[in-house]
Amino acid sequence: MGGVKDKAEGTWDETKGKVKEAVGDATDNEDLQGEGVADQVKGKAEQAWGNVKEAAEDVKEGVKKAVD
Repeated sequence: MGGVKDKAEGTWDETKGKVKEAVGDATDNEDLQGEGVADQVKGKAEQAWGNVKEAAEDVKEGVKKAVD
């Protein structure tokens, strides 16, 4: 279940970052643009980590079923 949470948080951070970047672009606020880009990178990393955790959970379940 942890992978799903990480992926959801990552999607939120990525979306938040896109909004910040767009507002920064519209207002010529380079700091806000930078924050937006950073949030997007963070969000993508969280999503990737969620994918890794889900894959590990799938492997664990597969091994458990094979042993049983």
